[in-house]
Formats: sequence, structure tokens, C-alpha cells
Amino acid sequence: MRPDSPRWHAVEIEDLPAALGVPIDTERGLDGETAARRLAEEGPNRLSEARGPAWWRRLLEQFAAPLVVILLIAAGGAFLLGEIVDGVVILLVVVVNAAIGFLQEGKALRAIDALARSMRMESSVRRDGAWLRLTSEALVRGDLVRLEPGDRVPADLRLVSARDLDLDESMLTGESLPVSKRVAAVAPEATLGDRSPIAHGGSMVVRGRGIGVVVATGDRSEVGRIGTLVASADSIATPLTRKIAALSRILLVAILAVAAVAFGVGLLQGRPLGETFMAAVALAVGAIPEGLPAGVTIMLAIGVGRMAERRAIVRRLPAVEALGSTTVICSDKTGTLTENQMTVEAIVAGEERYALTGGGYDPAGEIRLDDRPVDPAEHPALAAVLEAGALCNDARHFRREEGWAIEGDPTEGALLVAARKGGLDPETLNAARPRLDAIEFESERQFMATLHPVGASEAREILLKGAIEVLLPRCDARLDAGGRRAAIDADAVLAESAALGRAGLRVLALCRGEAAPAAFDREHRAIASGLTFLGLVGMLDPPRPEARRAVLACRRAGIRVKMVTGDHAATAASIALMIGIGDGDADTPPETLAGVEIAELSDAALAERLSRVDVLARVSPEQKLRIVKALQAQGQIVAMTGDGVNDAPALRQADLGLAMGLAGTEAAKAAADIVLSDDRFATIEAAVEEGRGVYQTLSRFVAWTLPTNGGEGLVIFGSILVGGTLPLLPVQALWINMSTSVLLGVPLVFEKRDRNLMDLPPRDPARPLLDFPLVMRIGLVSILLWFAAAAVFHLELARESGEAVARSAAASAIVVGKVFYLFSTRSGIRPFWTVPFFSNGWLLAGIVAMMAAQWAIVSVEPLQRIMGTGTLDLLGWSAVILTGVVLTVIVESEKWLRRRLGRGLEQPGS
Repeated sequence: MRPDSPRWHAVEIEDLPAALGVPIDTERGLDGETAARRLAEEGPNRLSEARGPAWWRRLLEQFAAPLVVILLIAAGGAFLLGEIVDGVVILLVVVVNAAIGFLQEGKALRAIDALARSMRMESSVRRDGAWLRLTSEALVRGDLVRLEPGDRVPADLRLVSARDLDLDESMLTGESLPVSKRVAAVAPEATLGDRSPIAHGGSMVVRGRGIGVVVATGDRSEVGRIGTLVASADSIATPLTRKIAALSRILLVAILAVAAVAFGVGLLQGRPLGETFMAAVALAVGAIPEGLPAGVTIMLAIGVGRMAERRAIVRRLPAVEALGSTTVICSDKTGTLTENQMTVEAIVAGEERYALTGGGYDPAGEIRLDDRPVDPAEHPALAAVLEAGALCNDARHFRREEGWAIEGDPTEGALLVAARKGGLDPETLNAARPRLDAIEFESERQFMATLHPVGASEAREILLKGAIEVLLPRCDARLDAGGRRAAIDADAVLAESAALGRAGLRVLALCRGEAAPAAFDREHRAIASGLTFLGLVGMLDPPRPEARRAVLACRRAGIRVKMVTGDHAATAASIALMIGIGDGDADTPPETLAGVEIAELSDAALAERLSRVDVLARVSPEQKLRIVKALQAQGQIVAMTGDGVNDAPALRQADLGLAMGLAGTEAAKAAADIVLSDDRFATIEAAVEEGRGVYQTLSRFVAWTLPTNGGEGLVIFGSILVGGTLPLLPVQALWINMSTSVLLGVPLVFEKRDRNLMDLPPRDPARPLLDFPLVMRIGLVSILLWFAAAAVFHLELARESGEAVARSAAASAIVVGKVFYLFSTRSGIRPFWTVPFFSNGWLLAGIVAMMAAQWAIVSVEPLQRIMGTGTLDLLGWSAVILTGVVLTVIVESEKWLRRRLGRGLEQPGS
């Protein structure tokens, strides 16, 4: 067996030295010399750190985009031809765009570093016959490590001794309850959560003590294997980045082709080489949407602020849009869909079944029978159950500034909360009936027992809680509704227990017995028989109150919600039924798929099952990764939620990783794109709505900016074809693109979202950004702007105003056309007057600023020298404004026709 074998749980203790390949001395532990030699051979017990690309490499990558390359070539050509102003302006635009991209780029790859930090601690280690405190990095295979309550396990240990040992493995398995550990080997195929003789590195000791032999350290441990998965997971581009990349490729080919044709036509016409090249540069610069990357970045940044207000902290800008396009949400159960606080839901006592209201560790709530609140003082059997649960208990329930909390086992904490709901105070009870002795819970026994006085007499009472199959055979009577001993019907009790189990509740039995002062012995003779059965308690980690509404809202929006958890199938199915996940009805839980079954499925078979099953239980980290990849292979846009180390690989692989801010580990947060500050699934639903709103805004921005760039390109291309004077210089085209993108395009982000966004299905992930209706709109507006700019340009030439003034008129016509078209764009395919004029103050301010800036460009002498413009008179400005009015009339007529034909621009809310 290899040293990094994952099957140490199947190795018997006596076979462990041979399997490890090293001797094990349980009396002395390792000697210092052997430990030092192994440390030198195997390396320290820490995870390898991954390093991303150097900052300079990431910066250089900003200049490798196809459209940026065209601009750099254009700038170089301008410098060679002595057009210094044009070259400087083009370079300035490139540098600004690169700076913005560099600052917001990509995903920070800190997941493995966070994993490494989670493994650094001190541990109690047996060396040279003495117990020493050593850092976890000094551990090697064969070391003996002692575990006590509160310790974090420093490496993967094969237990050789365990007494009442319970570990919190939620960071690895996702299971909400502590896991009992024992030394006996289990089957090789046991899943991660069922490997009881293994104490996994990173887990926490909740109760009991144990000693284990180190079998795997660093990258060879379970946490290390997860770190490898994080490093190997693909970094998936978001739908927006994929579509922008596709659009860039299309524009690159189209612009180069048109510029080449224009250059060739100019040469054939006999124009000078320099003039022809600058004309081609002007065409390319006019057609390239330089403001698109910056505009998109600014819009996403504003979306980030809005998301933060809704408790979703964005770590990566494109994630905002990705969330809005999500088609599947794979959600963890514990803490996200549920409260992560065990709660007593039902008590069966005196042949009555009581329901408890309220959730979590807050004692606000009541006990009800037949939908009426009851006083336990009037229900002796119920009172006996509450009292036994509070006294036979090692937990502590207390209030702190941020609310109620427990210290100890969550199950025992839930019993204390139930007692408070029944009007009992655990501290008062323990003072009145102090514990005299106890038999602590052990997984082999499956029960706990405590000894208490009865009044002022010497009589003693034993209280027990534990598994029903262990305690029920010891009982020969039960308490009836009046609190008297009565004959017990074991079959009826088992039927009640089964009913609670089918509801997804964890069931505990409580009973009591009488004992003489010296009868509470370690052979358990006093509790072997003759006990009185008190009742059953059913508890679960309840769903968050808002979870069902949020899940149903996602389903209404066409988003499938899948529960992916390390918890047991019955519990997962019960919670899923409560909150509306899957296809189960009121009486039938939804179908589940367990990790053991997933391991036997091929990738194709898994994808097929995932199309039908929405509840996945006892899932390992590798399987979470497979689930995400299988969904992505189907073309789904996958959002994955998680909080533990086990979730980190899938969080990174998913199109969108969502980590829990309160309960999440640093590894999960580092691997995620968005951190939910309140850990609630309802926050995901709110963020989805916000993301859809962002995409709607981006769709409007693209629908506005591309036609106007097309118009600029056509103006220049048309003049080249007819052999006329260029209506726009490269520097003027750059000015129009950048200034209008910031002053006119960005204010679109402040448009109010349409109310029906969450009633629409998700966008088809395969649908291109440039669909047919948008292409037709681009063509129409481009031609209109071409005609408008050409008309005023030739008008000024006919008036003998000069080329500078004519170019001012052409540039101003394009700017005014963009302003008028902006009003048509913000309303989708509805008439522009259906949007209140003053509903977006930022838009109006941007229009005023843009018109003022354009006036300055054509009227202020220093700017005229830089931009090559001249002053427009009243007639010139009147002609410019008229072209904007004509453009609006034609576009609104086209929108009216689309509405009549039912073929509007297909964007949310349009």
C-alpha cells in the first residue's frame, strides 16, 4: 500500500506498521532522529502553495486583445507618418483600457494558501517517550498524536484509541452533526463521511479523546488532495467574457477587412500612401468600440455596489453578469438552506405528539398540541421528557450580544432550547437536582445516563437518552398522559419513531429508572431492565424561513436548484421537500442520488441522472467537481455554493462560486467569485435578480454603442469609396467613442430594472451577443448616422465653411445622433416616451455634460487645434439637431413595426 493511500480506514491496527512501512511504538512514539530523517525525506506537513502569473505578465496580457493590437498598430503608423497628436491620443486610450482591465482582472488564486493556513497549528505528539507540543509542520508518518476537545486535527490520523470521540468534519463532508469515531476498520469503499477510524486533518474535536498514528501529511492528506483538485480545476470564463471575446473576434475580422479594402481603394485612386494609411486608420479607429471594455467594467463595478447592498460581496467583476445568466444553482444544505442549528420539531409523550414552534437556538416559541399551545405543567409526560432532556445533558445554552448560542453537542443544545420553550430553566433544574454520577455517551453504547437525587430522600433517579433500539428493550412500562406508569406497546413506539424518521427527523428516546444510592455501577445493572419509557424527541436542522420562497422564485425564473450535501439521503430529501427542491409532492420526498451511486456512474450516465435528480447526498469533493463539470457539459451556467474546504474545487470550477461569509472557511472564500455576507440562500435569489438587471443594462449598452461605432466607420468608408475628403479624423473618432461611452453609456446603468425580470427564463447560454434583431438594429442606425454625418459635412462644404468646420458638423451629428438614439435604447422596443423623462437624473446630467464638451471641442480655440475642428454657427447646429430628430422618428417607426410583428429585440424586459 502506498504511503498516500486513501484507504487507511480499511487497515486493521495490527496491520498498520506493515502498511505504513514504518514501525510503530505506542509507548515511546518516534525518536527524534527518525522523525528528523523522515521530515527531511517527506517534507514538512503543509500544503504546497500555488503562485499565479507575475503582475507584469498579467499587465502585458492586457495589450494582447485583438482590438487593442489594431489600435497599437494604428498608433505606430501615426507616429511614423508624423501624426503625433493622433498617435498620442490612440496610445492614451489603450493605456487607460489596459489599466482598468489590470485592476479588475480575473480570479485571485489564493485557495491553496488558505488551505495551508488552515493546517498550521500545534499538536500533542509522542516523541522519545514524552508528550510534546509541536507545530503541525513538524509531524511525519508514524507520529503518535493525542486528540482532546477543542483540538484541530493536524494531519490524517489512523486512530488506535478513541473514547467518546466525536469530530466536527463539516468543513470536509458538509455534514452538520459531529461524527463518532472508533478504532475498528471499515469497508474499503466507505465514503469520506463514513470512515470512522480516520481523523481527517482540519477537522475539530468536539467531544472525547483519542490517539492516532499519522498516516498522511501535507499534500498527501485528504485536505491536500482537495488542494490538488482546486489547483487542477479549470478557470471557466463567464458568459459575458465568452461573448465579448467572440464579438471581438468578429469585429477584428470585419474591421481589418473593411480597412484593407479602404486602403486598397485609396491606392487605386492614386492617393498618397500616407494619406491613404491615415484614412484606413481613421476608419478602424472609428469602427472599434474602444469604450466598450471601459463601459462594461464601470457598469459591472456599479453593479458590485448594488450587490453589496443586498449582502453579496463580489470578488470578481464579471461574476455579476454570470450570476444573472445562471441556469442551475448547486447549493449546500447546512447553513445555506438550513439554519445550521439543531431544533426539536416534535415530542411524543403520553401517546400524544406535540409540535414545537420556532427555530434554531432562540428559545422563542411554544409547544402545541392539536394546534393549541400547551403548558407542560398540565401534561406530566411531556414535562418528564423536557426535564430528562435538560438534566441528562452536557451542553450549555446561553445568550450573547449577537443572540442565543450553545456550547457543546448541537443535539444536546436542542434539548435545552426545547426545555426553555416549555418554561423550564436548565440552570435552575440542575441546581435543584444536581448530577451525582454519569455514564458518558459512547458510540458503542449509543446512550448517556445520569444519576440525580429525588427530593430530600435518599432515593435516586436515573435519566437516560439515546438510540431507541438500545433503550426500548430495557423498558417494561411507559408514562401515560397523566404521568403514571402503564403498560408499554413496543410496536406502537417503534411505529412512532419510524414516522418521525420518515419526516427527516433525528430521533432520540428518553427513559428513567430508579436506583439505590450504590446501584449506579459501571456494569450498568441498574439500567439493564425495568426502566420507564418517557417519550421520543424528533429534531432536525430546520430550513431557513425564507429559503422556500427564494427556491420557488428561482424555479419560477427557470433556474433549477440542486441540493448537493454531505449529509444523509433521508435528511437531505426531507429538507428538500420542505423548501420545494425536486419533484416530490406533499407526501413523497424527491428522488435522491447518493455518493456511492455517483461513484459507479460514467460521466454520461451522471449527466443523464442529473437531468432528473435535484437532491444529491453523501457527496465527496471529487464528486462535487464531477457534478459541476457534468452540468457544464450540458451547456448549463452553474452557480455553486459552499462553505467548507471540501467545496473549494467545485467553487472554482463552477461558472460562479458562491462562498458563505459567516460559516465559510478561508479556502472556500478564496476560491469563490462572490461571498454571501449572511449565508442565506435568499441572498442568492436577490443577487440573481440584480445580475439579470446588470445584463439587461449591458444589453442596452451594446445595443446603443455598436450601431454608433458602425455609423462612424461607414462615414469614413463611404468618403474613401467616392474619393472625397475624410469627414472624421482618427483623433475625432477616438474622442467620440470614449466620451460618449462614459458620459452617455454609463448612465444607462442607473435605469430601473423591469419588474418582470424574475418571471422570465434564463437566457440561452449558447445564444450569441449579436443576435439577428440586434444586427438589424446595428445596420439601420449605422446607415442613419452615416447619412446624417455625410449630409451636414457636405452642407458645410457647400457653404464654403472649410474642412475643419465640416468635420465639426459631422462629428457633432454623430454625437447628437447618439444622444437621441439613447432615449430609444433605454426603452427597449417600447416607445421612448413610456419611460418617464426625469426617471434617470444621471442620464440627463450625462447628456448635458456631453453636449457641453462637444460644444467646447468645436468652439474653444486650443481644443480646435488639437482636435482639428472649427466653430459651428446657428445654421450648422440647427442642421445637426435636425438629423437627430429624423433618426429618432425612423428608429421609433422601426420599433413600432417590430411590436406589430412580435419580433422585438430579445433582451430581458424589452
